[in-house]
Amino acid sequence: MTSMTKMNQTGRNILHIDLETYSEVDLKQCGMYRYVDDPSFEILLLAYAYGDDPIRVIDLAQGEQIPLEIIKDITQLKINKIAHNAAFERLCLTKHIYKSLNTPINPKSWICSSVRAASLGLPHSLGEVAIALELDNQKKLEGRTLIRIFCKPTHKGTRTYPEDRPEDWDLFKEYCAQDVEVEREIYKTLMAKPATLEFEQELYTVDQNMNDKGVLINQEMVRNTIEYNVLNQESLIEEARDMGIDNPKSVQQSRQWLKDKGIQTDSLDKAAVKEILKIPGLNPIVKRFLKIKQELGKTSIAKYDAMDRSVCSDGRVHGMLQFYGAERTGRWAGRIVQLQNLPRNTMKDLDLARNTVIDNDFELMEMLYATPTNVCSQLIRTTFIPEPGKIFVIADYSAIEARVLAWLANEEWREAIFASHGKIYEASASAMFNVPIEDITKDSPLRAKGKVAELALGYQGSVGALKAMGAEDMGLSEEEMLDIVIKWRNASPNIVNFWNGVDEAAKEAIYNPGLEIYIGQGARRVSFKMIEDTLFIKLPSGRQIAYYKAQVRFNPIRGTAEIVYFGRETGKNTYQITNTYGGKLVENITQATARDCLAWAMVALANNGFLPSFHVHDEVVIEVPKETVNTDIKKINEIMSLRNVKWTAGLKLTADAFAADYYRKD
Repeated sequence: MTSMTKMNQTGRNILHIDLETYSEVDLKQCGMYRYVDDPSFEILLLAYAYGDDPIRVIDLAQGEQIPLEIIKDITQLKINKIAHNAAFERLCLTKHIYKSLNTPINPKSWICSSVRAASLGLPHSLGEVAIALELDNQKKLEGRTLIRIFCKPTHKGTRTYPEDRPEDWDLFKEYCAQDVEVEREIYKTLMAKPATLEFEQELYTVDQNMNDKGVLINQEMVRNTIEYNVLNQESLIEEARDMGIDNPKSVQQSRQWLKDKGIQTDSLDKAAVKEILKIPGLNPIVKRFLKIKQELGKTSIAKYDAMDRSVCSDGRVHGMLQFYGAERTGRWAGRIVQLQNLPRNTMKDLDLARNTVIDNDFELMEMLYATPTNVCSQLIRTTFIPEPGKIFVIADYSAIEARVLAWLANEEWREAIFASHGKIYEASASAMFNVPIEDITKDSPLRAKGKVAELALGYQGSVGALKAMGAEDMGLSEEEMLDIVIKWRNASPNIVNFWNGVDEAAKEAIYNPGLEIYIGQGARRVSFKMIEDTLFIKLPSGRQIAYYKAQVRFNPIRGTAEIVYFGRETGKNTYQITNTYGGKLVENITQATARDCLAWAMVALANNGFLPSFHVHDEVVIEVPKETVNTDIKKINEIMSLRNVKWTAGLKLTADAFAADYYRKD
């Protein structure tokens, strides 16, 4: 149980805060660090309350000042500051108090009720949480209009001041106070539920320090690429117009143009264009037009725009990772530049291409490469650079989800593979097809089948999962795919048993509130417990993942009992009743445990002087002095192995680190 759960709610060691602010920068487009960093930024209103004391509103926009007592409490560690999306309040107050972001307020004593909500399987936003919890206090919808009036420039670029609309301003002050009331009620309700670990607050502090630090970008690369892309797009559009199509970005016009050329298609998404290009004897003009469509549709280039608009006055991009962005697993979510979906760099001459962009020599690039925009996509990673005198150490876990799944399910032959050569694709194919592993080469069709099976089938996936992983592109028929599913499951009986065991344990826990049901032994043990209306799954780390309003319902279509809960369905933004099953729960457990491995490594790294600049999936990027890089690589690999962490006993974790002058894949 965290120290914050032991606090006296009525005492003066808890300070609830909400702010209303103004900036000419678009918060959603540019991120909160750039928003606060802008010279136009200011705090308009500060609403606060100690414990259950009355809420007070300080009207800074009309000349009131934050009392020194409040400033002192905001900046000292013994007072817990509570806010929804606390990082925003902390940054804003840092800028207000210190006039810059160079000395951020220590995040250690800041408690984020949004994070707490996510850890309990609830939405992130204040309004959605209040609705989900069915609280008496609800966020007022008219606040959106007031924010638009006072917190943003008008469409003409002018600004509305309190004296311009005094009645609305009084309502705005009430709205700000109401937000504190809603947040306070949410906080009390959430803190009455099972507590999170003390470790999670320590991890949150590391995360905030990482985002505060940010990472340098090569601004020349970014701006040169943006300028080239604008000119290149204009050139491509002009070329398409010469072919007889006025707006090649229009799907309707493009489909009609293709129809006139004898190509009928209902879609022009990436997959559809790719398929049309495979047509034998395709008209060269049509082929060129489709290539233009592909070039114009490259969304990865937009990441350069995101970097350009979000870079702060220190030359760094901050806040690219949201703590507990994924509600069920607790994994981070990408923000601003979206680090989670960066294009891979597969070019052998990466340095040459990169230097060409830095030199702004795109004529040379067009001579060297057939598709310069594809080159620019691959160079996105390389825009992230260490500060002078330092070098990046890039370290990632090898096949972490497969390792964690094998460990949780106690699939011994898989664990033995990870303890030795680690060639899981070859080993999987060997087990499935009864072929000696030494006969399965890197280019072997059997290895390809082993790889697609490993990527698709670990969480009770079947033929549909294989198709989603590209099995059809490999030329596999449905009959062959079904055969792979059967062979994979036969080769991994403990994983299959784990799916079934998790499904049964979860249902039993729901049927018997308060009873804790266990699966696995020792460090691998996972438990299930229904507390009030929420199913909690306790991971080996001790952290719990939550399924709000979990029930078991009979599905008349399938004729089976299934687990349902209130949550966000994959690919959707709305919270609703959704179903789950053994394999999906195993996926959540596995990914959450893999997240915990990275989390414990991050805290240990930070405690040893290796605060990450950022991380992507299961990879950390750390700046170290060039003169100590070889020693530091060894230390980082050792720390990330988690050999001294009790709850990972028996888990075969391997980290592989290398040094680079800019961020890239090895």
